[in-house]
Amino acid sequence: MVYNVIGVTSGTSLAGLDVVFVALTEVRGKWSYEIKAAERLAYTPEWEEKLGGAANLPARDYLLLNSEYGHYIGHAINQFISQHQLDHQVHFITSHGHTVFHVPAQKMTAQLGDGAAIVAVTGLPVINELRAMDIALGGKGAPILPIAEQLLFPDYKYRINLGENATIAAEKEGQLIAADICPCNYVLDALAETLGRAYDDEGKLAAGGITDQPLLNALNGLAFYNESYPRTLASKFGTGTVMPLIQQQQLSTQGKLNTYTHHIAAQIEKAVKVFPSQKEGEEGTTNNLLLTGGSTANTYLIKVIEETLQPLNITVTVQQDAFRNALLIALLGTLRWRQESNAFASVTGAEKDSVGGALWAV
Repeated sequence: MVYNVIGVTSGTSLAGLDVVFVALTEVRGKWSYEIKAAERLAYTPEWEEKLGGAANLPARDYLLLNSEYGHYIGHAINQFISQHQLDHQVHFITSHGHTVFHVPAQKMTAQLGDGAAIVAVTGLPVINELRAMDIALGGKGAPILPIAEQLLFPDYKYRINLGENATIAAEKEGQLIAADICPCNYVLDALAETLGRAYDDEGKLAAGGITDQPLLNALNGLAFYNESYPRTLASKFGTGTVMPLIQQQQLSTQGKLNTYTHHIAAQIEKAVKVFPSQKEGEEGTTNNLLLTGGSTANTYLIKVIEETLQPLNITVTVQQDAFRNALLIALLGTLRWRQESNAFASVTGAEKDSVGGALWAV
């Protein structure tokens, strides 16, 4: 069966709206994909301000923005369809929306982007609110992408995404387990911004710094890193714990970047050790690791990770795809369309597996 799906995502970095048109094919339980069109639609300064300040709006204004942003997504998709000549080819849309609130401890999550508004503008069925059911069932609603990763990239023992947070997914005792490892490019970018850079290009700044062992020890000793799986990072961990700890050190920015790079690698090593290693001569998946996400462009970070994992005999494969998250969101929506589980309790800690997503149609 082939599903022609548009996947839409918006990250907290406010880099823009990622839109992909992908053909997802399922044959006897095996999935494959072909991205036929993809584009990042940059936000205007006005939209950056609106989305960036959404958490501080009164309830009425927040709901008005939810509707406005849904119409914005709808018009962006129409523009995308027209530009790439996709009329009458799209079966449905999966929109993750833009996360503003995520409070799993109180069973609440909220992503901007009204599904009904997207349908009204595009005339196409829309699936959104992908996290809501898992949250209602007591799950953390995150990470949500490992299930889609497992289906599209099943030949890797470990799958690690280097995004705003570093996340890991792997199987243990027959169950898919996933967790946030540590803040990643969120912290690296924030440090680079203190030097007027949007990010540390290829990790050159970090490579020129010196590792500060006391800071590295302090970072590695944070209580979060001893929590059991599944686990998810609250946004305030980066802003309220990690960054203040780094900034109080009397170090150069390059030294801070270098130290934090080694911290990421150390936590990845620790996360990998949670899962049993493949022993020589055993059948099945070898000790291979797929690295994805925005920070795969940070060649220094990749080098440090590879060196750190070398004693564990893990083969690292780097996959760079700017539209990977939108692709995976499209597959999660397709599972919802098929009424198949797209949120696993073993990943999020919910009461049970669930079929997440609200379906809107005219």
